[in-house]
Amino acid sequence: MYKFSYFQEADENKVIAFMQANAFAMITGMGEDYPVVTQIPLSVEVKKNGLELKGHLMKNTDHHKAFLKNDRVMVVFTGPHCYVSARWYNDPQTASTWNYMTVQVKGKIIFTDEAGTMEAIEAVTNYYEEPESPAAFKNIPKEYTNKLVKAITGFYIEVDSMDHVFKLSQNKTSDEQQQIIDELMKQEDYNAVAIAAAMKSRMM
Repeated sequence: MYKFSYFQEADENKVIAFMQANAFAMITGMGEDYPVVTQIPLSVEVKKNGLELKGHLMKNTDHHKAFLKNDRVMVVFTGPHCYVSARWYNDPQTASTWNYMTVQVKGKIIFTDEAGTMEAIEAVTNYYEEPESPAAFKNIPKEYTNKLVKAITGFYIEVDSMDHVFKLSQNKTSDEQQQIIDELMKQEDYNAVAIAAAMKSRMM
């Protein structure tokens, strides 16, 4: 990763909160000839024994077969990102850059039995649905989930390491950071505004 101390977040809880807010993550592993990747929603929970990532995926896909052969995976959580022009610096005759936020988790993927798959479906569904939602897990017909569970498999990932880069112009002066925030806020772009908000929250 593009790691410098000033692009690091000291509060691990904020890193975990970022993962939870950007939980449609990429799980990568090694295939026969090329790396494999799948992008799926995950539940991200803090347990007594550490961080737990849980989800489910279709059976007999290229990534499922690859993960069965090699259970070491990397999970990438990506957030907002945007171009930052050097014309917003005190000295514009320098390199422009790209601000972004990302977390990379390495660990071991473990597939579950059908009971565990049901738990994974329940965890992900209820992570996004309110308890009284008609789409909450408890309201899904058993006949439907019993059929569904035949085609998918649940999993959880034992986290070995977690790394991140929150590149938000921390290496610039406070005046330059404010100039960047002001310029990004003028743009009609979600990513630019989200990066500006992330920058602003760290200047308070």
